[in-house]
Amino acid sequence: MNPKVAIAAAPQVHTRIRTPAFAWIAAASLLPAAGWGLLCYGADAATVLAAAIGSALVTELVTAALRRRFTLDDGSAFLTGLLVGLSMPPGAPWYVPAAAAGFGIAVVKQGFGGLGRNWMNPALAGRAFAALSWPAAMAAWQPTRFLPADAVSAATPLTAVSSAGGSAGGPFAALAAAGHPFSRADDAVISWLNEHLMSPIGMHAPRGLLDLLAGLRMGCIGEASVLLLAAGAAVLLWRRIIRWEIPAALFGVFTLLALALGGIPDGNGLFRGGAVFHLLSGGIVLAGFYMATDPVTSPMTRWGRVAFGALVGAFAFLLRFHGSAAEGVGLAVLLGNCLAPLLDRWTRPRRHL
Repeated sequence: MNPKVAIAAAPQVHTRIRTPAFAWIAAASLLPAAGWGLLCYGADAATVLAAAIGSALVTELVTAALRRRFTLDDGSAFLTGLLVGLSMPPGAPWYVPAAAAGFGIAVVKQGFGGLGRNWMNPALAGRAFAALSWPAAMAAWQPTRFLPADAVSAATPLTAVSSAGGSAGGPFAALAAAGHPFSRADDAVISWLNEHLMSPIGMHAPRGLLDLLAGLRMGCIGEASVLLLAAGAAVLLWRRIIRWEIPAALFGVFTLLALALGGIPDGNGLFRGGAVFHLLSGGIVLAGFYMATDPVTSPMTRWGRVAFGALVGAFAFLLRFHGSAAEGVGLAVLLGNCLAPLLDRWTRPRRHL
């Protein structure tokens, strides 16, 4: 051993980003999507977000004070409240997001010892608590300001397709057949694309595609813009706040299964599933980038993260296509959280003598 080399105690790897900054940067990356959700759904969405964030902060302050600590500055409570609010329907009564955020902080996070000791994602656990306690309130969907004034559908695109029982033309065709409302922007843009770009090359863009991309349809507040969520996640990947393995494996496995097997329940056969529709609808983008990647509740090893993402993607497919509810990605992530310690143990590098 070189006598000039000194080996200090762990950690040997350092980053310029302090631990509290991770949560604040993640929360900041969600603000554009949250702002677009407020624009789409108005004052009701603002009430939901304020109730969730306020409850998370107050619960964090009280529970931390009981332990004679001050932890509000680490940003984790604000991020949890923001994620709870974004995962709520805009029409939910204020006490539902407040109770969900309070449960996530008091029971799931602080109940297990505080930040870094919880084995389950607090935001998703809080949402699951709300879904079990107030199922009707968790389906309080509202049309966005961009839908026609006579839009009367009370279902999200995912629920509408699930209730319609599918279509030989795929989920977008089922959405149109069910009479689901489309925005005027979607009608104009998709018609122009088909006339000038898609038809000359023998392709066709389905109605509803722009609404799913831009969030111009019913859904949770955080589902309002897939594009803004992806842009925020790109910042987190660039800053190395999150690792790429989990979302890559999650979206890859989910897309493959939806494409290969998603058409079977509709009678369309193998490799005829509507993978694009199922990626853009529901909360899989929000959960895949911002909840499944929680460093506290996901594996630490690289191959553990790959296996974790693949399992969550498979669980999400099974729950969405064969579960009782139209959406299942939240429960899929919670199931993955339960398996994270086991995946770490199986994928931990072995020492060689």
